This record gives sequence, C-alpha cells and structure tokens, in this order.
Amino acid sequence: MANMKTAIGTLIIAISTVQLANGFFGSLVSLRVSIEDFRVPLGGLILSSYYAGYTVGAVRCGQIIERIGHIRAFAAFAGLLASATAIMPVAVSAIPWILLRGAVGFGAAGLFITTESWLNAKTGPSDRGKVFSIYMVGTFAALGAGQLLIGGANIMSFRPFNLISVLFAVALLMVSTTRAEQPLIGRTKHLPYSRLFRVAPIAVCSCIAAGFVGGSFYALVPAWMQGEGIDQSAIAQFMFITVMGGLMLQVPAGKLSDRLDRRLVLALLAIGFAIVAVAIVNLPHHRWIIFIAALLLGGFMSTIYPVGVAHAHDLMPPEQIVAVSGRLILSNGIGASLGPLMGSVIMRTYDIDGVFYLMGAVAVALAALASYRCLKVKEKPHVPRPFDVLAPQAASLSHTYKEPQVSD
Repeated sequence: MANMKTAIGTLIIAISTVQLANGFFGSLVSLRVSIEDFRVPLGGLILSSYYAGYTVGAVRCGQIIERIGHIRAFAAFAGLLASATAIMPVAVSAIPWILLRGAVGFGAAGLFITTESWLNAKTGPSDRGKVFSIYMVGTFAALGAGQLLIGGANIMSFRPFNLISVLFAVALLMVSTTRAEQPLIGRTKHLPYSRLFRVAPIAVCSCIAAGFVGGSFYALVPAWMQGEGIDQSAIAQFMFITVMGGLMLQVPAGKLSDRLDRRLVLALLAIGFAIVAVAIVNLPHHRWIIFIAALLLGGFMSTIYPVGVAHAHDLMPPEQIVAVSGRLILSNGIGASLGPLMGSVIMRTYDIDGVFYLMGAVAVALAALASYRCLKVKEKPHVPRPFDVLAPQAASLSHTYKEPQVSD
C-alpha cells in the first residue's frame, strides 16, 4: 500500500512538473510570436497548432498506450516534448514552429492521457475522488505557477526553452525510474460523433465553445499585452490570476449543476463569461479592476467544459462514458484550434477588443442554445455521482479500465 501511494504521488508530481512547463511554454510562445511579428495567417497557425496537435493526440494516443504500455508511452511523449522544445529556439521560423508546436500538443495530450488512465486504473472507487482532487489541484496550481515564470524570463534567449526542456526531462526521469506496476488496458467501444450530437447537442456545443474561448484567450491575450508594452511581471500575474479563478469556481459551479438543470447552469456561466469579457474592454484599466475581472473570466471560462461533460454523461449510457469523453475532448480541441486562427484575424483589424467581443459572442450563442433547449426539451434526471473537477486533458482512456480477458 505504501509503495502504491508513493507511485501515485510520484506520478502526480511528474505531471504537475509537465504542467508547470506547459503553462510557462504557452505564454512564452504567445509572447515570442508577437515579437517575431509573423504574418497573420502564420502567427495564428503557430498559436493554434498546439491545440490541433492536442486534438490529434486525444484521438490517437490511446492506441499508442495500448501497444507499448504506460511507462514507455510516458517516456516517449515526454521525450517528444523535450526534443521539440529544444529545437524551437534553433529554428525560429513559422513553418518549423507550426510543426513543433503541433508535436508539443500531441505529446502533451499523450502525457495527460497516460497519467489519468494510470491513476484511474490504480486507485479504488473509495479513493479515486480524493486522488483526482489532489491531481487536479496540483496541475492547476502548477499551470498557474508556470504563468509566473514568464515574469523574470528573457524571452528572446535560449534559456526559457532550455528550462522547459529540463522540466519535461525531469518528469520523464521520475516516471521512467518508478517501480510501480503499470496497468493493463482493454479497448474502448466506438461512438459515432453524429449520435452524440443528436443525444447531447448542448454538451458538444459547450465543449467547442469552451475550447474556442480558452484557446483564443491563452494564445492571444499575452501576445497583445506584450505588444502594448505591459511589463512581463504584470502579464504573468494576470495569467496566474486567470488560472486560479478557474480552479476556485470549479466546485461551486459543479454543486450548482448537480442541483439545477445543467443546461441552465451552462447558460449562466456563458452569460457570465460574456459580461466579464465585455467589461474588460470597457472598464477602466486599473490593475485591481483588471485582476478581479481576470479572476471571474478564468472561473467562467474553465467551468463550461466540465459542466458540459457532466451533462453529456447524464444523457449517455454508463457503458459509453469512455467514448463520450473522447468525443468531447475532440470537440474541445476543434474549438481551441479555431479560436486563435479566427481571433488573430479579428485582432489585426479590431485589436484585442475585437477578440474579447468575439469570445463574448461565442459565449452568448452558447447561452442562447442552452436556454432554448431548456425550454424545448425536458431535463433528464442526473446520474447519481459526484461532479468531476475537469480540464480537457483526459481522453478515451481516462475513465474506466478493464483487465483484458485471458482465455484458457
């Protein structure tokens, strides 16, 4: 039992280290794209390529894990991340960065899938909620801390990229040297995307919208702040507060969605996000006002996805929970890939105000759809299970495991 706890703790520390590097990396690339002044389509492609790679990884990495096992898969994905990161400062050009950021997204998806499926398989039902709560708090805190690293970084040098590569390598070493026994996995059933959309259209739309606004925000806002001459430490603080807002609002939003129609909660969260997005544009840009707005914006932005996932699981059969999760992550990735592309084009003409209005418009559209469905379609009873604190990181292996059947 002690060895098991040590192995789980090591795994959580390792993936938190990855998330620390990832939080730093995302803001770093956003700022560098702004400084390098890539042309609009190429700059947008660099920023969205991470999410495109992440989406492909969410769909394909499960097959890799099934084939080579968790430990070797974790090592391979972490090695991919470290290698791609190390190459980026050597090949500062649009096309290499598009490919390398896509590779980083693919590898990051693989690491999260590997970790979450491993944790799920090795923890019993009585401990799973506690373990995943620790896991989510650790990864959210690390993601926020990664934003703070940008404050003192010389972003035009090799050093930030080297530090990020080292962090990925440290995570690889921790997991590669573990003595824990890796789980055995079974294959998941296929779920046609069209069937999920017919049964739970609001869940699909909410995941696309969450990806769109999240991808747009994290890719474009730091770059705009850099272009406006805002101090790097202020950018780091703003991004950190946004991430912490996402963590703080998870449990209250989850409890509310357990008591009310989840579609109504989605509509309220989307309207809240839209109001704050418009407020950021129009309120005085005093630091304390912007930081409060960032806290609320991050909270609304980060809770749309898990409430949408919970709504889908209310409507779909329990035996399809794994396939549903994979499809919703695909939806989130599609939105996250489109957000920076469309946002960068809008920003060229309407500056960052246009991006916030675009994100607000997407949120209003989601709120309208969710409200319409509340009026037209009666809510089905909730599945009696606790709300999950989620980021769109797990994929088709993250919820359930079955030991493969061995014939006599």
